[in-house]
Amino acid sequence: MNANDLAARYRLVRDASLALIATLSAEDCCVQSMPDASPVKWHLAHTTWFFETFVLERWERDFKPFHAAFRVLYNSYYNAVGDKHPRPQRGLLTRPELASVLAYRADVDRRVQGMLAERAADPHLDPDLAALLTLGLHHEQQHQELILTDLKHLFSHSPLAPAYAVRPAAAEAAPELNWHDFPGGIVAIGHAGTGFCYDNETPRHRVFLEPYQLASRLVTNGEFLQFIEAGGYADPVHWLAEGWDWRLAENRRQPLYWQRPGNWQEFTLGGLVPLDRQRPVAHVSYYEADAYARWAEARLPTEAEWENAAATLPVAGHFAGRREFHPATAVADGLAQLFGDAWEWTRSSYEPYPGFRAGAGAVGEYNGKFMVNQYVLRGGSCVTPDAHVRASYRNFFPASACWQFSGIRLARDVEQADNR
Repeated sequence: MNANDLAARYRLVRDASLALIATLSAEDCCVQSMPDASPVKWHLAHTTWFFETFVLERWERDFKPFHAAFRVLYNSYYNAVGDKHPRPQRGLLTRPELASVLAYRADVDRRVQGMLAERAADPHLDPDLAALLTLGLHHEQQHQELILTDLKHLFSHSPLAPAYAVRPAAAEAAPELNWHDFPGGIVAIGHAGTGFCYDNETPRHRVFLEPYQLASRLVTNGEFLQFIEAGGYADPVHWLAEGWDWRLAENRRQPLYWQRPGNWQEFTLGGLVPLDRQRPVAHVSYYEADAYARWAEARLPTEAEWENAAATLPVAGHFAGRREFHPATAVADGLAQLFGDAWEWTRSSYEPYPGFRAGAGAVGEYNGKFMVNQYVLRGGSCVTPDAHVRASYRNFFPASACWQFSGIRLARDVEQADNR
């Protein structure tokens, strides 16, 4: 990618972040609802910090930071860069105010664009510069998704049940769930080709799969409600021991944003709405997804099974570009919803692929050091930026995480299916 193409891509992605906050107040952008979430203002500053720290500091002539304190305030987890402001205290940063953060973004954008303009005539753009700018743009897209998920968690705590987006309309009936057979055998997974990927998607390698089946679509709210009404949250037989302890400690009796003042309701980015039983269930933890799968006499897929099924399909689905920001009903024939709507829990621990090597320096901290005590999710969601994911994309969260748009696709062993 040449300098002009990178500059155009840079403007597009950076402008998309600002478009997400256009209707928010300064107060909306300052508050942190829990330690795992961050204020909108912090996301805007941190993504800017990435470009200032990893791009401008290295390549800009006569570099001078916008504000020396920002190096600590907006560092996330890069220990090689230096000190960090404690993550649970990001919501205490009332200063700098939103206007100053927006000025910070504008200043860094001007300098990055200027640096690229200086190199516009160079047919051999420094590959390290191009790689870091590209990584930074994909990093910003991840934070665009986090802006929406964190904002939803924040708004859910308001008794006013504020709406950020359009209220979801009643969905069409979900198609009947059926099963798709896969023969197994030796298959290759991991990123292939020359396009962008994160380091955790590499190296491409072979795995052996037993024959298996995947459900044709995601589990719906109505199907998950049957689990609740059958006593699924009250019966430890369905739960992993750690999951049962989590359920008790959290007093969890339904998915995160479900409420029952009378009839079931669900908090969405469009406000509080009646629970739509046709739409996919979302915001379930790994524990809940696994318990539901056991109750349904199935299991969660491995990430290799999921990628093997998705590898030949187009990366098309309900992503953030539709601006509905709520999972939609499956409508396609065949294997539907593999991309978009809700991230799909797999039963695979997040670990390095055979031969994985983290990159050198601070950027090498991006993925590798998190490969412990987490599970892999696949496919993207309704708040994932369009064209951000691919079949080899590996998202990851702890088993207890449920503020992300995480859903359930069932899998079965062939023996399991034959015995039903």
